[in-house]
Amino acid sequence: MTTRQRYAMAVDPPEWIIPSAFDSLMRWEYEDGRASLLNLYEKGKDRQWNGNTRIDWSLNLDPENPQELPDEQISIFGSDIWNRMTKSERATLRRHLQAQQLSQFMHGEQGALLCASKIVQQVPSIDAKFYAATQVMDEARHVEVYARLLHEKFELAYPITPTLKALLDNVLTDARWDMTYLGMQVLIEGLALAAFASIRDHAKNALAAAVNAYVMED
Repeated sequence: MTTRQRYAMAVDPPEWIIPSAFDSLMRWEYEDGRASLLNLYEKGKDRQWNGNTRIDWSLNLDPENPQELPDEQISIFGSDIWNRMTKSERATLRRHLQAQQLSQFMHGEQGALLCASKIVQQVPSIDAKFYAATQVMDEARHVEVYARLLHEKFELAYPITPTLKALLDNVLTDARWDMTYLGMQVLIEGLALAAFASIRDHAKNALAAAVNAYVMED
């Protein structure tokens, strides 16, 4: 089953073409590396992990509360609507709310993947290109594990929200690599960290907690 078949609502068109206008730069000097960035590059290489083997995908999610998160995190918890809901309706709500949040993580990480690859093309020094390349691999891995969690365990996904799409559009279409870097680190990744940490700290499900913990490790 494809991702499109798992979406809770129609996604049309099935892709988003983002127009870009920036110069890619190749550098002919290969010995101008700064020690600080080269050290980060080495650390980035050493800390690479494989999502297929590091995470125990044999673990399952709870059918009534996939990530086993506290109901107090649900905005309507304790309201008249919540109190009228049946056990089955609450289970459905939990599954869809959690899938919706994880879907935005997945889409956001793909946006960060595009940002990192754009930075590799634009930064002027070879050491910065090396370091940015490790971030490309990190973001690809994050997309991979969130997609697998949604595809194999939730069997459900949601389209990107208009707010996140607008944020990514602003960051990716800016021709300046430093603004793309700032947008990726402060806005896209920074905003996501709090949500990642909340799931890592409150999820009682081992698989869900592990996925978020390893993503945060990067």
